[in-house]
Amino acid sequence: MLKNKNAYDEYAVVMKDVSKIYRLKQKGKKQGNQQFYALKGIDFKIKKGDCVGILGTNGSGKSTLSMILAGISDHDGGEMIVNGEQALIAINTGLNAQLTGEENIELKGALLGLKKKEVEKIKQGVIEFAELGDFLYQPVKKYSSGMKSRLGFSISLALNPDIFIVDEALSVGDKGFAQKCMKRMQKLRDEEGKTIFFISHALSQVKSFCHTGMWIEGGELKELGDIDTVCEHYSAYVDAYNALSEKEKKQQRDTKFEKRIIKTKK
Repeated sequence: MLKNKNAYDEYAVVMKDVSKIYRLKQKGKKQGNQQFYALKGIDFKIKKGDCVGILGTNGSGKSTLSMILAGISDHDGGEMIVNGEQALIAINTGLNAQLTGEENIELKGALLGLKKKEVEKIKQGVIEFAELGDFLYQPVKKYSSGMKSRLGFSISLALNPDIFIVDEALSVGDKGFAQKCMKRMQKLRDEEGKTIFFISHALSQVKSFCHTGMWIEGGELKELGDIDTVCEHYSAYVDAYNALSEKEKKQQRDTKFEKRIIKTKK
């Protein structure tokens, strides 16, 4: 139990022994009975204004963590404190494909309880930043991945939350817009004191942008610390894995997966 929660006021996010469990679907069955740890025993404290690079191989639990950080998904065990409004910036997340870009902006504002004038102000900010032109008035289902990323990023910027969670949102689309987003995030970090969780496979980008490194592997927190140190250790891990034969890689993946299965008593 997290006692005296006021003692955590200096932190943007605190997690204590947080876990997330999924039920695995099994071939030939409508519903599987095997449970799986997407995240297990996650413990960390991130101060307000920190910029955290989240690293991990595919399937490690990074996106699950981002959904929990954003309040989109609940955790199944442990405790979490979030001090401030948060927004997840990820491809497709939070967008209704049947609605136009403009209608998505209006919907997001309405869900947050904003008045019509406030929604109009947000809409103008999104239009200016996203540079979607007439596509803003087309259904999102007609958008490319890059255009969805533009819209999602621009809406989140306009809403101006305290905590940004950016999950691979800059990995699609044109480089010009990605650079524009990075410049805006640098301003959020340096001038506005926002807390940013930044998930990307671009290690050089993570190193240059973030202060703190968080390495998630096999659903567990493997390392938390200075970004250069964590990146060095993670890079060595990836290099060692890539040097393995295909058979050895499969054995390592299977072993890692087996550790995440929840054993049920018969």
